[in-house]
Amino acid sequence: MILETIQSPQDLKALSHSDLHTLVDEAREALIQKISHHGGHSGPNLGVVEMTVALHRVFDSPTDKLIFDVSHQTYVHKMLTGRAYSFLDVSQYDAVSGYTNPCESEHDLFTVGHTSTSLSLANGVAKARDLKGETYNVIALIGDGSLSGGLAYEGLNNIVELGSNTIVIVNDNDQSIAENHGGIYQNLRALRQSKGRAPNNFFKAMGFEYHYLDNGNDLDALLSLFESLKDCDHPVLCHIHTLKGKGLDFAEKNRESYHAGGPFDRETGAYVTLGQPQETYQSLITQALMAKMAHDPEVVVVNAGTPSILFNKTQREQIGKQFVDVGIAEGHAATMVAGLAKNGVKPIWAVFSTFMQRSYDSISHDIALNNLPATILVFGASINGMKDQSHLGIFDIPFLASIPNLIYLAPTNKEETFAMLEWSCDQNDHPVAIRVPVGEVVETNKQTNFDICHPYDVIEGDTVMVIGVGNFYALAQAIVKGLKEDHKINATLVNPKVLSGVPLSYLNNISPSHQIVVTLEDGVCDGGYGQRVSSALGHTSIKVFNYGLSAAFHDRYDVNTLLEDHGLSVSKISAKILDELKGSH
Repeated sequence: MILETIQSPQDLKALSHSDLHTLVDEAREALIQKISHHGGHSGPNLGVVEMTVALHRVFDSPTDKLIFDVSHQTYVHKMLTGRAYSFLDVSQYDAVSGYTNPCESEHDLFTVGHTSTSLSLANGVAKARDLKGETYNVIALIGDGSLSGGLAYEGLNNIVELGSNTIVIVNDNDQSIAENHGGIYQNLRALRQSKGRAPNNFFKAMGFEYHYLDNGNDLDALLSLFESLKDCDHPVLCHIHTLKGKGLDFAEKNRESYHAGGPFDRETGAYVTLGQPQETYQSLITQALMAKMAHDPEVVVVNAGTPSILFNKTQREQIGKQFVDVGIAEGHAATMVAGLAKNGVKPIWAVFSTFMQRSYDSISHDIALNNLPATILVFGASINGMKDQSHLGIFDIPFLASIPNLIYLAPTNKEETFAMLEWSCDQNDHPVAIRVPVGEVVETNKQTNFDICHPYDVIEGDTVMVIGVGNFYALAQAIVKGLKEDHKINATLVNPKVLSGVPLSYLNNISPSHQIVVTLEDGVCDGGYGQRVSSALGHTSIKVFNYGLSAAFHDRYDVNTLLEDHGLSVSKISAKILDELKGSH
């Protein structure tokens, strides 16, 4: 097998023309074999096999700088840069990240998981090269919906302004995660249909030398194109039309479903779903929102390029104009929500915690500063969310809870989730974000209403208070139960519900018998809810212990191991409480 012999891109230079084609076939087979057993980004990587082989044949990484966007389409790049073992050896399937990572290889320039960054990164790399008087190629590959992000436009604008060697490759597979949205994609479609000759050409208007390749899965054509552009002295843009899911029939036909996912049967395409719950918080919210929109035409759900977070294609068609996918553009989504709210409708923005980070200023300046009644549904905010260091959902409490006017809610069960959603949609006083629970659905079967004037639930006790935030309320319940049953300590249990601020009215009247307060939150401790409680009780003699995660980019972790490392278990927290009580006597 040729692929097994490739230890670096230099090994491609010695291959014959025939061997290069064989390498393409072997790389695609290795992809299908691994992804079908392990899961991962199927369609994006299958579509760029030929392109990646051609790039590494023509250019000279790491001297030439390759910057990928979205870097979830770099599986073949990893194969050709000394990491093929992670695609050929089942025992090594988890050995490399699903994204570029400089800790793995000098051929990965940046750690990148979010999108629309490659052009700005390339602009900076090229500017530094020019300042230092160096000469090499800077190649930015952008695709899979990334052009809809505002940062991409800013990068394009300044690459042209710089005026020196930067080769931009637009991987146009006519798809984001789902279908593309926005005017740029209308222009891409016109360019595809005219084989690059449409009179209106966005990239030429920007000032790029423009090249179009209609069959972007033709290795020979790619080699010829890249050879003609290598070592150019000005900005060049290659618009390359590829087929997402190339080589896997069902992935070619159903590009949204096979953008990414878990293991699947490679013959039928059926995803392996054993052990997955039929009912999730996402599916329940989907049902509720569809019913709500059917009865209220002024409810509109906004999303930024991840529509399947709530709605599949059929559901989106059913909802029609009451669902807006703005493309991969979270900042625009937040500011558009502000405009919707200002003009009297009821916007609900569904967003993953990790991607919401990209819109901090829009949330703060456009929604909260104007105190507009928008609802933000925050998904995947948990240690049990996405686990790659570039996709963590554990930083949202410190940055959202600190924004004035915005009310950040953390439900602990199904009933609270829907009570908070109803309250948020009906009120007109503040923007509201809801930290949607992660994990198995907890159902109390008790009718629940939410009242911002009485936001927290307290089960009164003494000596010890345990405050459990959102997903970690179950852990708090287990600790309180164990203290009572095993040690006769009747601890107070608090479900705070509201994370923006702390229940000062309750904490200021805390029973004198309380000696210890423990806070538990499914996120980073630094700047989190627990530290706000510590600050509120700083003038007292009460000891406060904050439990959560360290402020670090935890990468591809085992959840149980990370919890154990942070002392997040009933036994460890209970032991700490007992030791402190013993020492206080």
